[in-house]
Amino acid sequence: MIEVDDQEVLSGDENNEEQTEDVERKSSESDAHSGSEKSQNSTKSLTGSAIEHYFENGRRYCSESYYMPNDDEEQTRLAITHQAFLHILDEELTMARVSQDVERILDIGTGTGDWAVAIGEKYPEAEIIATDISVCQSTDVPPNVFFEVDDAREDWTYSEPFDLIHMRGLTGAFRDWAAIYAVVCKHLRPTGYLEIADFGAIGLKESIPDSYISIYNGACQSAADKAGTPIGLDHLRRTVFESAGLGVVKSRVFDVPLGTWSPDPRKKVAGKMTLISSLEGLEAKSLRLLTRELAMKEEDVRDLCDKVKEEVMRPGVRAFVPCQFVVARKLSA
Repeated sequence: MIEVDDQEVLSGDENNEEQTEDVERKSSESDAHSGSEKSQNSTKSLTGSAIEHYFENGRRYCSESYYMPNDDEEQTRLAITHQAFLHILDEELTMARVSQDVERILDIGTGTGDWAVAIGEKYPEAEIIATDISVCQSTDVPPNVFFEVDDAREDWTYSEPFDLIHMRGLTGAFRDWAAIYAVVCKHLRPTGYLEIADFGAIGLKESIPDSYISIYNGACQSAADKAGTPIGLDHLRRTVFESAGLGVVKSRVFDVPLGTWSPDPRKKVAGKMTLISSLEGLEAKSLRLLTRELAMKEEDVRDLCDKVKEEVMRPGVRAFVPCQFVVARKLSA
C-alpha cells in the first residue's frame, strides 16, 4: 500500500498540488527467476541476454534508435544523477510514502539500478523488478531485486499488478507518452501509484543575449522533434496523464542551481551534484541527436558543448535546471 505524503521536501510556497522551488543485478539465474514464487510474475532476466552495442562519435549505445549512450562515462553520470535526485528530495527515494507492507515495485529505465537497489534495501519484503534496454547494473544487490532486459515500448507481460511504478530520466525515450501511461495504468493496483521525474533544459536566472545555452537547447529540441521523440517536460503535463486514465496527485518543480551559487546550504549540495551531471550530460544528450538529425559534425557538437560548459561556469552566471516530480494514480481509484 502506498500513501502520498504531503510534507514539504524543501522550503517554498505550495500551491495546491503543484509547486515550484529554487533547488532542485542482482539478476537471479534463469531457472530460479522463472521458478520462484515471486519471480514467476517477472519477465526476462539479464542472464544470458545478448545486447548488441553500437559505436558512434566515440560513444557506445545499446540501441540503433535511443539517443542516450550506455558507456562507462554515462554510467558514472547516472550514478551522480542518482545522488542529485536524493539531495533534491532530502535523501528520500520517492515523493510517495510507501508502507512497509508494499509487495511489488517496478522501475522502468533503471539505468545503473541505483534507485532499484536502494528501494529494495529499504523494503526487503517487496519484490523489486527493474528493467532497461541496457545491461549496466551491479551483480551485488539484495535478493529481492530482479534486473531484466526489457523494452517498455514493447508489450508488457507482467501477470500481477504493481503498488508503485517508478520512472525517471526518460525524457526523449518515447514517441507517445500517453500510450506509455495507459500501459502503466493497466499494470497498477487500484491503490497503486506512478511516480515519474525528469530534468528539463538548462536555464538562466538572468538571460544572456544569444547564449550558447539557448543555441544548444534549441538545437537539441529541434533534433528530438525531428526524430519524433520530443525532449523536455511536456510529458509531465496533467492532461497527458488524464488522457491515459491517470490523475495527478502531486506535481512539484524544483529549480536546481547548477553549482554552489545558492545561499541555501541544502541547495549547494544538490547544485554541485546536478552541475556535474548536467555538464557531463551535454555530449551524451546531443551527440547522436545532432549528428543524425541535424547533420552536424561531431567536432562541432563537442565544440558547442564546450562553449555551454564555459558559459555555465562563468563567474556571475546563475544557471539552473528544472526538475519535475509527478505522482499519479488511476482516476477510477
